[in-house]
Amino acid sequence: MDAKKELIEKLQKDILLWQGYKPRESGAAEQLGLGEIEDAFPNGIFPVRAIHEFISTTPEHAAASDGFIGALLSILMKEGAGCIWISTSRKLFPASLQTFNVDPARIIFIDVSKEQDALWIMEEALKCNGLSAVVAEINTLNLTESRRLQLAVEKNGVTGFILRKDARKAVSNIATARWKICPLPSGNEDQMPGIGFPRWQIELQKVRSGSPGTWVLEWAGDHFLPIDTEAAQELSAYEEYRQIS
Repeated sequence: MDAKKELIEKLQKDILLWQGYKPRESGAAEQLGLGEIEDAFPNGIFPVRAIHEFISTTPEHAAASDGFIGALLSILMKEGAGCIWISTSRKLFPASLQTFNVDPARIIFIDVSKEQDALWIMEEALKCNGLSAVVAEINTLNLTESRRLQLAVEKNGVTGFILRKDARKAVSNIATARWKICPLPSGNEDQMPGIGFPRWQIELQKVRSGSPGTWVLEWAGDHFLPIDTEAAQELSAYEEYRQIS
């Protein structure tokens, strides 16, 4: 009986490794500072050898997703590796990534006219060991396409980010995590006027073998800062009231 239990535990650990999840003891140094969000993943580690899908329903959501991914890239690219950003209709202004301490010169931006070209480029780029991440802005990702991308990241460990701009075209795929990023009003330091740090409502809609949830997170210049959800909701309601009145 013990042998059977040990075999099952080993298989579970192997499956998590294949899905991009590292054991805490070997992956503790790779934590991204996401706080409770990382605890939602198996072993409490953000999976880098995986495909992450971001759902956008409005231009504001798309911009928030761009910003959140930019913040993730600033951490993933610390070791000097580069990134490729592929799009069929890019709205991102590369210089804006400097807000998240990302040098846009270290990112290769590729603009194509067809989504099939974008997916092909992403699959090939994910096989490059000299990259830390590959981002692709597309509308759809089907099961077969996502499986090919997942096989590529499992082999080389490059993180893949899919930015889906049309949630109405949702289809089944094997992305490890599905995110929805909504912008929130930033907080002011000591009631001083001006624009504060970027702040988002992070909704982890799906996470394989993990626990979905919703959190509020801020980019505090050079690191993530978890924000009390209730306080953030009160601030958001107050800002909406001010705009109406």
